[in-house]
Amino acid sequence: MAASGALFSWWTVGFPLMGTAALGASVAGLQLPIVAVVVLLIGCTFSAVHHAETLAHRLGALFGSLVLALAISIIEAGLIVSMMLAGDQPALARDSIFSALLIALNGILGVCLLLGGGRHYEQNFRVSASNAFLAVLVPLSMLTMVLPSFTVSAPGPVFTRAQLIFVAAISFVLYVLFLYVQLVRHRSDFVADHEVVSNAPRPGGRDSLLAMALLLIALVAVVLLAKMLSPVLEKSVEAAGLPKALVGVAIALLVLMPEGLTAIKAASHNRLQTALNLTLGSVLACVGLTIPAVAITALITGQPLHLGLSEPMVVLLLTTFLTLSFTLNTGRSTVLEGIVHLAIFAAFILFTMLP
Repeated sequence: MAASGALFSWWTVGFPLMGTAALGASVAGLQLPIVAVVVLLIGCTFSAVHHAETLAHRLGALFGSLVLALAISIIEAGLIVSMMLAGDQPALARDSIFSALLIALNGILGVCLLLGGGRHYEQNFRVSASNAFLAVLVPLSMLTMVLPSFTVSAPGPVFTRAQLIFVAAISFVLYVLFLYVQLVRHRSDFVADHEVVSNAPRPGGRDSLLAMALLLIALVAVVLLAKMLSPVLEKSVEAAGLPKALVGVAIALLVLMPEGLTAIKAASHNRLQTALNLTLGSVLACVGLTIPAVAITALITGQPLHLGLSEPMVVLLLTTFLTLSFTLNTGRSTVLEGIVHLAIFAAFILFTMLP
């Protein structure tokens, strides 16, 4: 059993607790300096990464990746729903989900492939796993964010009530079925034989429960601290005369930092399959869980929900999936694939700033 002292240093425990205290102070009306918020956000992010790795070592890379993906997706969905209830923001869910998709599939994945290929020349992964992810992710993304721009039953990029119920139900059902395939029926397809998390002793049950609790606290702090930064980001974007959609991109970047850093670290240690499970699993959970949550919120409250993307963003989404069908269909990766995905990510940032 690993010693608790080796797993829980002052910063891995202190930053989540300080982040929670800062959120409590903010609720009480105390204004924190922006620098303090940024420092706490970064500290909570690295703490979340540490505790996610502890759980991965205890549960195995596959379950560890799933825990992190589910936790951050559920928290992100809760954040979006709370912001929807706070005001009329019909495009918030679409912008958040789409930004998370493009950031993860091109930005995070591109860095993983580039860094892993640069350090290890060539990395291997299971094509069966990547194909399973894409087989669910592609239709879900197209049904939820592209199809609304072309339906005619309701004006604008929206679904009718019946269409929205169907899309929400099919998103949730497909995600649950995917988890069954990943964790039960074809579990071996998602685990690379050569990957080993660590040679150190596995954490004990008590340490694992503490790591789980601190991970959830750190993730909640990351998401809510990012929300605290959003007014500053909005003012900065408006002052610079840039599109408001950039705020959603910035928030998505902050929220995805724990998963992104964990995936990049795994790829740099020649564990590309773990990095892919984290990256693809996070966006699949984002679509499969957030769409039903925001759909239910919209149906109950009667708020409009704009899910359809604009034509340029549809092109970027299709380009991303077409590129993934090439880069994840060989079972091996080099720096070239990473550079290609980073180029698409750069295009996403550019055309968000200059639509």
